[in-house]
Amino acid sequence: MDKRDFLKTGGLLGLAWMLPTGRLFASANNAAGGCVLIPSETPGPFPLDLTANPFYFRQDIREDRTGAPLRLRLKVLGLETCGPMPNVRVHIWACDADGVYSGYPFQQGGQNTVGETFLRGFQITDAEGVVEFLSIFPGWYPNRVCHIHFKVHVNSSYSAVSQLTFPQAEKQAVYTDNAALYPNGPDPLTPAQDGIFDDGYAYQEATLTYNTDTSEYESYLEVTVQGEGLPTGLQELRNARQFVLGQNQPNPFTDHCVVPLTLLAPGEVTLELFTLQGRSAARIEQRGLPAGEHLLPVDLGELGLAQGSYAYQVEVRNAQGTFRDVRLMTSAR
Repeated sequence: MDKRDFLKTGGLLGLAWMLPTGRLFASANNAAGGCVLIPSETPGPFPLDLTANPFYFRQDIREDRTGAPLRLRLKVLGLETCGPMPNVRVHIWACDADGVYSGYPFQQGGQNTVGETFLRGFQITDAEGVVEFLSIFPGWYPNRVCHIHFKVHVNSSYSAVSQLTFPQAEKQAVYTDNAALYPNGPDPLTPAQDGIFDDGYAYQEATLTYNTDTSEYESYLEVTVQGEGLPTGLQELRNARQFVLGQNQPNPFTDHCVVPLTLLAPGEVTLELFTLQGRSAARIEQRGLPAGEHLLPVDLGELGLAQGSYAYQVEVRNAQGTFRDVRLMTSAR
């Protein structure tokens, strides 16, 4: 199975991931504090539906765009409990240093980027409700302050669409300190002067700091959406009628773990491990499993895999069809 099969739309809903952080970020609440629903904003004028194209499942969305490196981390919270929301898909899209988006004609300077894909991508929130992207700090274009679009797809009937911006002084410092990368110079607008944010942006202003060790800018925002956070979480209903996939135990683990799986009907089961870039790393077949509870063993040594983080997808085939769900396992010393 290739990455396209792994990321078919039916397998995207109800995923639970634990992406490795690997660095320290600000961990404070949303800049305004508390748990308040993220304001809705327009997705336009340059949105694209990324769901149907698994190419966009990626952490690094830069492609050939030049600009100051930006590591963006979003944490999704459920309004009902203020707890983290795993299993939700987060899309982001932004303009490049010249204020140009991928995929559209008739932009700044007459640029046509139809067919291009830079600075767009999606990830799935981990057990802490977190996703992380590696991008460039965006530029700006006339009548809009510097911003990044994002969409939190909670389930098949609800998505939250909004935008984030940055503190004014820190934002302008990026442009002045990296003048060769940003030909348009400092941003002429403040968020309050932008028609999108003029009704307030306290819950949409992300932190922005510079990490001298990695030579990257780092940004963090907590995003509250409709729904429950842990421990309830979300399940994709179609899968839930056929099977329940659990988080591997233990997690993190060293070399060995088991994947809990409950089948509600007999079926054929495939357990497949993928790298975070979507490459299939190992495939384990379990034929003719009866209904009931099962523990699927995973031994990285036997599979010839190094320690790290792997998405594991369980595919169940039974008389009702084919069903998939995904989690992420992390192996570390």
